Amino acid sequence: MQHKVTVIGGGNVGATAAQRLVEREIADVCLIDVIDGLPQGKSLDMMESAPVEKFDAKISGSNVYEPSAGSDVVVVTAGLARKPGMSRDDLLHKNTEIVGAVCREAFRHSRDAIFIVVSNPLDAMCEVAMRVTGLPRERVIGMAGILDSARMRWFIAEALDVSVENTHAFVLGGHGDSMVPLPRYSTVAGVPITELLPKEKIDEIVKRTRNGGIEIVNYLKTGSAYYAPSSAVVEMVDAILRDKKKILPCAVRLTGEYGIRDLFIGVPVKLGRRGVEQVMEIELSAEEKSGLQKSAAAVKELCDLLKV
Repeated sequence: MQHKVTVIGGGNVGATAAQRLVEREIADVCLIDVIDGLPQGKSLDMMESAPVEKFDAKISGSNVYEPSAGSDVVVVTAGLARKPGMSRDDLLHKNTEIVGAVCREAFRHSRDAIFIVVSNPLDAMCEVAMRVTGLPRERVIGMAGILDSARMRWFIAEALDVSVENTHAFVLGGHGDSMVPLPRYSTVAGVPITELLPKEKIDEIVKRTRNGGIEIVNYLKTGSAYYAPSSAVVEMVDAILRDKKKILPCAVRLTGEYGIRDLFIGVPVKLGRRGVEQVMEIELSAEEKSGLQKSAAAVKELCDLLKV
């Protein structure tokens, strides 16, 4: 393969993203995890599926970072899930340690890589990755908006009984219940959903989009989503490595766009071989601006607690 991607974290999101990357022959993959034997076993299992799935991309597993050297993209999925009795601050500080450590090691071996952060709390972990690597904002990107928009697209397609390929959805803001879905920018075959669905149904879709992650957690009881998150990761990697110049909603550190400065916030960006090649600014209503500012305030509250 021409390209190389390192995926840090061999759990459900990381392993599924790695599997999709090699099956689609987007890149060779190095899967890294701290658990001895886990990335090696999962990687070997995937390679043994190659003759059946018919892919020639390679995946290898490791507990150290040397095999990751020279990666074009580093995907960071490492981190803890919140456990009973653990405060939000506890989770933030623990994942700051984990994400900070893995980003330092990965950057040491791949100084030209673009970092895609998936670990939660997403927007704050992007800030951690940028601080410890010293990378410019173009090369540290958070995966959230694609996932949130995909959920909204499915809810729209389900409500109207149409192909998901005809649906487009727009979600801005931080990754969490402060996100800002934008119905008037969400369309079916170019027609705004505000022309196709009653307000009550749109409000229901907006609420369900905001709670998309917790809805799945409530079903699974002991886990969280990984099929859709891994698909979102792969779309970002594909857009970058194939220089697609694709407009996608991603978390990027704003420098005044949308009236927000020095915070990672989900906005539409142009993704290409240099990472974030342009932040796309769209006109927002007063209500939408207010929602985005509230979302930014929630992100800032977390970032103010960071000890990096």
